[in-house]
Amino acid sequence: MKLRFLGKNSRQGDCPTLYATDRDTYLVQGWRIFANDLLMQLTVSEGETVVEVPTELFEHLEKDGLPSGEFRRLEDPLMVLTPEGTYVVQGLEVTDPEALAQMEIPDYETVVEVPKAAITALLEEPRGADLQRRAQPAL
Repeated sequence: MKLRFLGKNSRQGDCPTLYATDRDTYLVQGWRIFANDLLMQLTVSEGETVVEVPTELFEHLEKDGLPSGEFRRLEDPLMVLTPEGTYVVQGLEVTDPEALAQMEIPDYETVVEVPKAAITALLEEPRGADLQRRAQPAL
């Protein structure tokens, strides 16, 4: 898998990063979620995991030709907004050695792969139930 760096939101000790791949997916590197109360609210299938990232990380989608700004829709389980104002992103856990070799991943972080089409759908105008979801954090 080939990666193209889109951006990161680095602060002291924080490294959430966004990559585009040659497979029409995005890799989202973020903080591992250990909070059992949060994980208990999600259905995480085998081979999947979740990461937490600042909302600003997705402003880097502009470098891949997508509109920047905040998501207009939130779709469980792909992405939920926490009360702290961060996103929890669910996807396939990246285990590809070639891809992992292209990244620097601290022990407290991991990487998920999300289809580009799924991210693009989140940028569309909200409809119906999505409007209610946007009004309140999901977790």
